[in-house]
Amino acid sequence: MELNEINFSGVVPIDGYGPGFFRVGGQVVEGAVIVTAERAQGWSGLSDAEPLIALAEQADVIFVGMGDEIAHLPAEFRNAVEEAGIGLEVMSSPAAARTYNVLLSEGRRVAAALLPVVEGG
Repeated sequence: MELNEINFSGVVPIDGYGPGFFRVGGQVVEGAVIVTAERAQGWSGLSDAEPLIALAEQADVIFVGMGDEIAHLPAEFRNAVEEAGIGLEVMSSPAAARTYNVLLSEGRRVAAALLPVVEGG
């Protein structure tokens, strides 16, 4: 098997995470975060779909990390984002971060909206 180093030249990868935070492009972001190829920004979570809807021109799919475990999105949230023409893939935050990084390295139009994991989760 051949292993290839991923090159994130010019884009913002998710470097890591821990209880209550994410490290994105070398910077620590406390709490929930939205990450695109250009930047990371804090997010108020599932009560606020507007920042995801605003990504319609930048992303074809958003990986939604639900924290430690996969969970259902609120129907109103999902409907609002999907009506803007953006696909949503729901998974745990660690899985969403990994998937985002892989597809970002391939030059795909992706974003991640991540809820933090909890201590010991």
